[in-house]
Amino acid sequence: MQLNKVYLDNSATTIVNAEVLKEMGLYFSGMYGNASSIHFWGRRAKEALDSSREKIACLLNASIDEIFFTGGGTESDNIAIFGIVNAQNTKGHIITTKIEHHAVLYSCQHLEKNGYSVTYLDVDKDGVISLNDLKQAIRADTVLVSIMHANNEVGAIQPIEEIGIYLKTINANRKNKVYFHTDAVQTAGRVYLDVKTLKVDLLTMSGHKFYAPKGIGVLYVKKGTKIKPITFGGSQENALRPGTENIPYIVGIAKAFNIANANLEEDDRRVLFLREQLKEGIIKKISEIIINGSGSRAVSNILNVSFKYIEGEALLIMLDMSGIAVSTGSACATGFGGSHVLQAMGVDPVSAQGTIRFSFGHYNTQDEVDYVLEQLPKIVEKLRLMSPVYKKF
Repeated sequence: MQLNKVYLDNSATTIVNAEVLKEMGLYFSGMYGNASSIHFWGRRAKEALDSSREKIACLLNASIDEIFFTGGGTESDNIAIFGIVNAQNTKGHIITTKIEHHAVLYSCQHLEKNGYSVTYLDVDKDGVISLNDLKQAIRADTVLVSIMHANNEVGAIQPIEEIGIYLKTINANRKNKVYFHTDAVQTAGRVYLDVKTLKVDLLTMSGHKFYAPKGIGVLYVKKGTKIKPITFGGSQENALRPGTENIPYIVGIAKAFNIANANLEEDDRRVLFLREQLKEGIIKKISEIIINGSGSRAVSNILNVSFKYIEGEALLIMLDMSGIAVSTGSACATGFGGSHVLQAMGVDPVSAQGTIRFSFGHYNTQDEVDYVLEQLPKIVEKLRLMSPVYKKF
């Protein structure tokens, strides 16, 4: 079987849904006004902005004044983290994990260099933190807990609801509140997100992970949260994210999020089936592998596999030559060395070098899985025969 192209890198980005693209089109050329203008075109743009905000608020079980549009997940994370710490009267303590996206990790590291204290929680072999570790890490000067909902490399889902319940309990007896932020970039559009159930103060989303365009994100900020802007220049988004609103993209993310939530359960079952078919096929056909995460506490679309004795980049290139698109981990970490996620999970460095992430989406098919299982074993065998490490072992 020969397929033209197989795209299994949906955790890096997704195609823009045709319905989303169609709905966006009007606001590029017809209703192209500035939402801050009071004339006809401006009013139509403002109506689209308000409608989109209402749609996302409804799907998140939030209020419309708790939804802020940004340029993407990284910006949302930065506003959440720096916005909270800047609103405090002192340089306090932050808790995060060792497996966060670099938008969170690098923000925390920057704060460390500027006098803040940061605790990086360990994870177990499945990439999940211990709630007890979090409880022990809380200090009198803790101001923020930032823990991702699901990891972008291995799919591990963190106990966000349990953390939220615990923080709500201790905040009742504290003078200074511990705010709770979660990066939900890998779960938005893949699992139902209810900010009241999760009990978070801030939540981050990125449109291009669920078939909206790149360059548009959402930040949920619970009413009453003490937060300051990190950029200045206008009153848009209640001055938290100033700048002319990107109406076509805002319309796009609202439409895409609505479609994703409407089809969520069906997509989840189908994608999980495809992932398990690929996983079982790899286990059956290829020896000396490690499945990282992808257990019961993981999103359904990510399969992270370490193929021992070979380089992941070489495997990625040869798969690409066969028309199969995958990744070696986070697209945002390309060029930064080995995976900090696998290191934190205890995967040995040699095995980690041969790691590939397969990430499924709405448009993947059984034929594509069959094609991958036809090509992958041959490529792995070829690379191992060329590997001095394989010959040694």
